[in-house]
Amino acid sequence: MTRTGYNGRFRYSTMSRFYLTTAIDYVNNRPHLGTAYEKIAADVIARYHRLAGDDVRFVMGNDEHSQNVFRRSTEAGLDPLAYCDRMEGEFRTVWAGLNISFDDFIRTTQPRHKAAVQAMVQHAFASGDIYEGLYEGWYCVSCEEFKPDKGLIDGQCPVHRTTPDWIKEKNYFFRLSKYRDALLEHYATHQDFVAPEPRRNEMLRLLEGGLEDISVSRAGQAWGIPLPFAPENVVYVWYDALINYAAAVGYGTDPALFDQWWAQTGEPRRQVVHLVGKDITRFHCVVWPAMLMSAGLPLPTQIFGHGWVLFKGEKMSKSLGTVVDPLDAVEKFGPDPLRLFLSKEIVFGNDGDFSWDRFEEKYNADLANNLGNLVSRVTAMADRYRQGHLRATPAAPHLAAAGLEAATRWKQAFDDLSIDVACAVVFQFVDRINEYIATEAPWKLAKAAAGGAGDNAALDAVLWNATEALRVAAVMLSPVMPAACDEIRRRVGDAPTGAQLLWAQDGQWRESGERFVVSGAALWPRLEPKETPVSEEIKPEVAVPAESQPPASQWPLESRISIEDFMKVDLRVAKILTAERVPNSKKLVKLTIDLGSEQRTLVAGIAESYEADALVGRTVAIVANLKPAKLMGIESNGMILAASPDGGKPMLVAFDQAPAPGTRIR
Repeated sequence: MTRTGYNGRFRYSTMSRFYLTTAIDYVNNRPHLGTAYEKIAADVIARYHRLAGDDVRFVMGNDEHSQNVFRRSTEAGLDPLAYCDRMEGEFRTVWAGLNISFDDFIRTTQPRHKAAVQAMVQHAFASGDIYEGLYEGWYCVSCEEFKPDKGLIDGQCPVHRTTPDWIKEKNYFFRLSKYRDALLEHYATHQDFVAPEPRRNEMLRLLEGGLEDISVSRAGQAWGIPLPFAPENVVYVWYDALINYAAAVGYGTDPALFDQWWAQTGEPRRQVVHLVGKDITRFHCVVWPAMLMSAGLPLPTQIFGHGWVLFKGEKMSKSLGTVVDPLDAVEKFGPDPLRLFLSKEIVFGNDGDFSWDRFEEKYNADLANNLGNLVSRVTAMADRYRQGHLRATPAAPHLAAAGLEAATRWKQAFDDLSIDVACAVVFQFVDRINEYIATEAPWKLAKAAAGGAGDNAALDAVLWNATEALRVAAVMLSPVMPAACDEIRRRVGDAPTGAQLLWAQDGQWRESGERFVVSGAALWPRLEPKETPVSEEIKPEVAVPAESQPPASQWPLESRISIEDFMKVDLRVAKILTAERVPNSKKLVKLTIDLGSEQRTLVAGIAESYEADALVGRTVAIVANLKPAKLMGIESNGMILAASPDGGKPMLVAFDQAPAPGTRIR
């Protein structure tokens, strides 16, 4: 394991054992898009590590011992276990629909989990870390969590906006306070233990403020795992649930398996990474490590607290009416477009907003117009000019160099858990492939060759290099869009064999062999704009033929400008060379652009839509003859063109084929 300064996150070394878990889910409701986001992100990470050559164990599961689950089973008229069995099927259906490639699925009602929980609880009790006492306080049933007064907002749970119950009962307690100093020391010596940085800082403030002992049992309940030393009590659901991460790799049941994936030392290196929502980091970053310390076990390598997927500005919640079913998107578009949207459009670690309009816009821009169009063009040209049969040629130096640079940045981004940046890097490489085709113009080479004045070898080289670049791009994008990238590889003559892709061999530029390219229907047909229905409640008093009453224009004739006025605006193509956020501004990005004949500095209000790193290499349109203006003390020489729908974030004007920097836009 090596360190990186990038966002304080890990850069994972290759050829290691990589154990990845997600939070296990309550089964009182079907999973929604917010739940699916975590599983998709984890699946992308797991697939990347398999591609990198690591030995991966990716575990998900269900949390079945909550009182909410018990209540739902009663409402359904089912035994709790029978209800959980049914819900497992529903969860697995959703995960299969999203192409989630977990290696193991654990349930807290399984015997292996019960054995692990009782083993850890017994160990803590025997060492004096669990004791009997009296507890009273606010308890949120939906969170299954006791809430301190300072954790409430106007007396309500801040997540579910309900008033907690006041509970007073005799419980068993875990001596969490005993481990405060040890936890602070671990945080100090393992700077990347909690990520991203805001989560780490939040947990440090919590530790520095002192810890209180926590309840580890509930009395008077039969649904749960009995305490081995007091079977009339069941283990508190959160204490129970956390142990699943160790149970899934043999704690309490299979010492050899546990040593291999958790407690193992030496080579190959072992990495344990928990991916959880930001709202449950306290349990995972404070309580769980203390439990492991009490049991004398190593701590995870890293706990990453991701942000939420919001809908209409709210966290997705059935109780709040802000739920999106991920299978709705899968049914219409397939799993890969949704996986790409969530991976690319949400800065990993931050909150992100989902809307159907934005999703469909990005589907058209990234897939229909860009990647899908590129696949169709390249394969159609190979079919038309060479009947799909291509032989290897030497690599095009600039294109191969662009691929190598993209691969380096892509690997760094994934190793830093910057999933969104990794996706952006691949699409920047796709832009370079488009630029290569536009520059080399294979249709001109084919026409010249057909007339006897051209060079067949030049055409062969362009077609081979374009398909090879597409193949490498598909390998890089395969953790995010596995099925679609298999199809892209098949079309460019690299048909999947079913074997695990390995970057060390499949990610390398090929300059030997031959391939048979297959042309086909559009991978992602473009979505046409939706028609706005006319309200049936608004009807004219008198029916008037449509042709006699043209709709009033938003731009009356008297306000329109002449062509001469318009030609005064000098619109040019530009390429972004560098990009960085403007300090103390949420919207502004400072850009250095290439205009062909010169370089300039621009300030653009697009930071809410685009990460700075993702802008580098993009081709954009700018107003080149605008007078300089100062924004936040920075002189801006020009204006970048972006569309800003009402209530939406700005979107850059894009090109189907990127012209050279400096080209006049007319």
